[in-house]
Parts: sequence; C-alpha cells; structure tokens
Amino acid sequence: MHRKLVASVTLSALACFGMLVLALGFGWSPKLGLDLQGGLSVTYQPVETGHKVSNATLQTVVTIMTDRVDALGVSQPNISSQGGDVVVQLPGVKNAATILKQVGVTAQLYFRPVLCGAPAFSPPTEQKNGKTVSEKVPYKTPPACPAPYAYSSAFYDATTGNFSPPEQDAEDPNYASYPSTPEGDDNPRDNVILNVGSAGGFAERYVLGPSVINKKIVTGTIIKSAYAQLLTTGGWVTAFTLTGPGSPIFNDIAQANYHSLVANDLDGTIVSAPVIDATNFNGSGQISGDFTEDQVNALAVDLNYGSLPVTLKQLTVETVSPSLGKTSLHAGLLAGLLGLLLVMGYTIFYYRALGIVVVLGLVTTAAFLYGFISLLGASSLGLRLDLSGVTGLIVSVGITVDSYIVYFERLKDEVRAGRSIRTAVDRGFRSAYRTILSADAVSFIGAVVLWQLSTGDVRGFAFMLGLSTLVDVITAYVFTRPFVILIGQNPSLTEARHLGVARGLAASRSSS
Repeated sequence: MHRKLVASVTLSALACFGMLVLALGFGWSPKLGLDLQGGLSVTYQPVETGHKVSNATLQTVVTIMTDRVDALGVSQPNISSQGGDVVVQLPGVKNAATILKQVGVTAQLYFRPVLCGAPAFSPPTEQKNGKTVSEKVPYKTPPACPAPYAYSSAFYDATTGNFSPPEQDAEDPNYASYPSTPEGDDNPRDNVILNVGSAGGFAERYVLGPSVINKKIVTGTIIKSAYAQLLTTGGWVTAFTLTGPGSPIFNDIAQANYHSLVANDLDGTIVSAPVIDATNFNGSGQISGDFTEDQVNALAVDLNYGSLPVTLKQLTVETVSPSLGKTSLHAGLLAGLLGLLLVMGYTIFYYRALGIVVVLGLVTTAAFLYGFISLLGASSLGLRLDLSGVTGLIVSVGITVDSYIVYFERLKDEVRAGRSIRTAVDRGFRSAYRTILSADAVSFIGAVVLWQLSTGDVRGFAFMLGLSTLVDVITAYVFTRPFVILIGQNPSLTEARHLGVARGLAASRSSS
C-alpha cells in the first residue's frame, strides 16, 4: 500500500513537470491573444439588403474570411459572428493595411469583353460666383461602342501575337461625359465603364460588355484553384485551373472573344485585360499583366476562397499596441501571483503541514497547465491565451484550493469523532471526494454552457475554467489523496511542534 501511494505521488508529479519540461525543451510557450499581444480587431456589419442575414450566411462569411486570413499567413485568427456582426481579431499582425484590403472584400470576379477605350471622365462645368464648378452627373449605363472605336479581332496581329488598336481609335471621346461605374452598380448583365488603373491598357478607361455567355452570368466560381506563378521571363502571373462545369464555359468565352480582349473585373476594378489567344484552354489558364508578386498572390487568395455571400461594411477598426497588451499581461500575472501567494500563506498558517500539500499541489498543477497550454498553442489547434483565459486560470485557483479545504475540513470532522489521523486521512477522503466531484461537476457544466452559448473572449474564460476543473478532479485523486495519506502515516509529520498535521487539524477546535 505504501509503495502504491509513493508511486502515485511520484508519477503524477513527473507527469506534470514532464509536460513543463517538454514545452521548455521544444521552446514552446503559451501563444498570446489580441489583448495580450497586440494586433488588429475589426467589426464588420452586413449591408442592408431588405432582409435579415441568416446565421448560416454569417457562418459562411466566417469560414471564407478564416480561409483568406490563413492564406495570408496570419497565425490563428479569431473570426466569429456576434449578433448580426462579424468580428475579426488578428493577434500580432504587422501588415494591417494589407489584411484589411483582403479580408472583407466581396471578391466577385466577372469576365467581361472589352468593347472599346474611353478617355478620363470630364464632367461639364458651370460658373458660380466667379468660380468654375464641375456639375454633378448621375451615373448611366454606357452604350455599345460604335465603329471605328470598337475593339475587335481586326486589331490583332497574328505575326506578333499582339493586340494593338490604332492610336486615333484607341479612345472614343464621346465617353468623356460618362462617369465611371460605381462599385454598387457593377451589374454583370449591363455594360460598365471602369478605370484601367494599374492593369495598364490602351486608354484611361475601358467600356466593358456584360459577363454573360449563353444567357448565363459567368463569375469566378468557374475557377477551381489559383496560385501565383513566376514565368521564365521573370514576370508574375496568377495561374488557375477550372472546375469541370466551368471549363466549357470558359472555352465559350474564349471562342466568342477570340483574338480580342477580355477584362477580369474584380469588384469593379480591372485587374487585367489580356488578349484571348486560344479557343480551348484545356481546364487551365493564366491571368497576366504588369503584376508584382504581392498582387498575384492577393488575386489568387480572392479566387481560391470565393466571394462573400453578402456585402460588408466596416463598423470599427481597432489596433491594440503590443505595449498595451504587455501592460494587461503583467497586470493579470501580478494579480494572479499575489492572490496565489496569499492563498499559499494562509493555508500553511491555518493547516500547517497540510498547507504545504496545497502549495506543492498548486505548483504541480501550474506546471502541467503551462506545458499543456503551450502544447495546444504549438499544435494545429493554435490555442491562444487572452486576458479572459488568464482570469479563468486565476478563478480556477480558488476551485482547486476549495477541493483541498473540503478534504481537510472532513479530516477535522473525523478527528473530532475520535479517530486517529492515520485512520481519518483515508476515510475522510472517500466522503470528501464525492463533494469535490459534485462541486467540480457544477463548475465544468457552467464552463461547457459558457463555451456553447458565448462568443469571443468569454469562450477563453470557459475553456480555461473547464480545463482546470478536469485537472483538479484528477489531481485530487492521484496526488492529493496519496500525499496526505503518506503524511498522516508519518508520526514525525503529524506530531511536529509547529507544522504538524495534528496542530493544523486542531486549529478550528481551539478557535470554535
């Protein structure tokens, strides 16, 4: 019996400190959340569409956003729906501007034929109070391009493989009075007029036709996957493969616009307008242009992870500085350490040698939790410890100490009943453990309910509370029980003058 007790205490202590040594040996440490490490927090709200956005749609948004952020290299983002909003928390990000440009865009891609070129928008002006003021021109759908400005296969040079309209026919001046198509009016069934921008072209703007083939709207969903590719010539392109149903659709587009330009319209922006030089792409193709590596990577992310089912607008953008996070972490750790020292001091003062068991039990539990939380952070789960999680761990100290107190107070009852300490330590645990299980069950159920019904930081609190409660149930049986029994069987420890168990168990009798 003595050997089993020693083995239980030794093995449980080795398991706890072994977890700590494992974490330290691999250089693992708890990954910190946004409020402790600093980073970016953005709240998005769906734009009103006349009906309430369903929870299923919000979950789709969360999934797409998570995939996009993961592809951008952000480690373990926290993206969730809260009420009718979507909250994005990105701990430790340094390129916040780049992330914001990618994570919340609708990313709707249309394949539009280039009808002709148009000059920059030049609104009419009028004189007001001696000043020339531009008139406000409402947007109107641009008409089809007339000859000789209409881009066609006649401008394609089969010898060089280049598409080059004559300079005098590259822009139709009549479109100067047409404003560019606003983002919200980028209707795939209508003509649009968009700035060429960084995509480069033969005019300031292009007039684009509908993204329709065989009476069906064509979007980026025909693309199966996309990735950045460096050409042998040194330029970057976004290579893509097509879905099974999408491959014949893309071939139809190619046949209808053979030796002409087709623009890739991404959220009202022309990302490229390449010439179609084949009629059958065999399930794959490239989006080329004067792109940088970052640009083709960003486009590949948008194509790979689809369009958001709703349009989002930013409600709040909050940047948490690392210094503020460190201040919060230090304050939390200081509060926890101070509380822990006070608890340890009080238990030793009140329970004497049994108080030392409390101290050693808390130390072994802390070693296990540090190693285990570090392991979860380094794993694919990517657990992050935020301030609410720290709070959950601090609260769990009280739960753990309560288990010791329940046991020790039961020992006092046994001693008052006339039993020896040697007999009381084992008998008292059997009845005390039922109470410990009941109390821990209540805490664990509360943690599970919080985890299931809450979002955001509250889930961190629930997880740490539930984890600590499970550890307490196991520790009470495999560490506390055998350790106290061993002490109770040692007369030198039970009858010591100042720290003896007998003196600690008699403390309440002398004070009552």
